[in-house]
Amino acid sequence: MREIEIKYRVADPAALLVALERAGVVMGQAVLQDDQAYAPADWTPGTPRIGRTFCRLRTQDGLHVFTTKTPTADPMEHIEHETAVADRGQMHAAVLRMGYVPSLRVVKYRRTGVVREMLVCLDEVADLGAFLELEVVADDDRDGSAVRAELDAWARGLGVQLEHTTLTYDILVRVAQGA
Repeated sequence: MREIEIKYRVADPAALLVALERAGVVMGQAVLQDDQAYAPADWTPGTPRIGRTFCRLRTQDGLHVFTTKTPTADPMEHIEHETAVADRGQMHAAVLRMGYVPSLRVVKYRRTGVVREMLVCLDEVADLGAFLELEVVADDDRDGSAVRAELDAWARGLGVQLEHTTLTYDILVRVAQGA
């Protein structure tokens, strides 16, 4: 499946929650997500990601999920494969054995809701603040830029202050850490 997303820094999460409720989005309770990101051993931060496969090992509510993401047109559009794993430690060891290196750990509280075909996520990322992420999973050949434009129009229609970013959480964390 191809995931197409758009992300915004949120100045006022409480105002965003009110706007989302007005828009008919029922947000779930916040859940802790502990994500270990992995990069190919020969990749360095700041170099292109397009066509390179990256991995993530997430723990949420005691469940572990392994994900690969291969950016296609840009880092916010990627082919994604995901599966549950029984043992985080064993999966970590397997990912290292496959030649990946741990790149960064991202810990966040996430609330999710759904409207139409769109997943709405409000994330409180440790040391970064609040973000709105909108995602569409496409199993067709829709133009990613056009989908992101639709997502952006919907987000802007909420009437709250949002700062668009094209950076992934791992890059945002690196920038915040001065790395």
